[in-house]
Amino acid sequence: MGIQKTEKIWHNGRFINWDDATLHVMAHVVNYGSSLFEGIRCYSLPSGPAIFRAHEHMQRLIDSSKIYRIEVPFSREELVNAMVELVGMNGAWPCYIRPIVLRGYGEAGVNPFAAPVEVYMANFPWGKYLSGADEGVDVCVSSWNRFAPNTLPAMAKAGANYMNSQLIKMEAITNGYVEGIALDVTGYVSEGSGENLFLVKNGKLLTAPLGNSVLPGITRDSVLQIARDLKIEIIEQIIPRELLYIADEVFFTGTAAEVTPIRSVDKIKVGNGAVGPVAKAIRSEFFSIVEGKKADRHNWFTPVPVRAKQTVTV
Repeated sequence: MGIQKTEKIWHNGRFINWDDATLHVMAHVVNYGSSLFEGIRCYSLPSGPAIFRAHEHMQRLIDSSKIYRIEVPFSREELVNAMVELVGMNGAWPCYIRPIVLRGYGEAGVNPFAAPVEVYMANFPWGKYLSGADEGVDVCVSSWNRFAPNTLPAMAKAGANYMNSQLIKMEAITNGYVEGIALDVTGYVSEGSGENLFLVKNGKLLTAPLGNSVLPGITRDSVLQIARDLKIEIIEQIIPRELLYIADEVFFTGTAAEVTPIRSVDKIKVGNGAVGPVAKAIRSEFFSIVEGKKADRHNWFTPVPVRAKQTVTV
């Protein structure tokens, strides 16, 4: 999906024009992938624009940076406030928000410590990530594994990690699938290229633990909260590949994917091929909350004061 340009980008505490947000080709991030980032949605509620789980996303950005020995020069509250101001200033919602912490220009070698730390934040309109999400998507198990422990930290949302994700995604698309599912280094189910994964078997909700090279997803956590509200039994366990084929239901979660049912895995139909009752209930509850049809009982939203007329429709 192409990026729709907005007016301003936040950079190191000030707002700059979209076209002025540039990097030198020799910036450390360009050469070595040294960036941490977040993907956040701002929804359009009846009460106005509101950012989904803003504080949790910014805390994960700070945590990811800490793993890579980067001290972010802004507090979580400063980052959240900047994000709120950016969305209001650009007048673009619903939208996707992309904060990035990166190492910039100033160091030619792998040692990153002399490279300056820069923080950018952009927002732009963005719709559905996975085509056919309402009916369920067709996916495959990738030949590319997620990284082994003590190679790349899976708990950090790092730009370099997504080279692995690109391989998974490109292989899936080339072979006619919408998305790929990666296994971990031991051959157990990990996650999608950019989504967490849930299975349903005999009415129980299963998901892989973080130790299976799983990113601690914010939407994953939201779905677990919804499942508890709906009295659905949750089991975090190691998931063998073959369980994907005999599960009653399988679905993705993520900021971009939201809650997306999976219709088939490796051309094997999941359940009866239709969206199952557990996924349907969780999906209905999730969208009822993010569309403002039900109360924000978990305090997931940070409202954005309306300063400009809404200028885009997704």
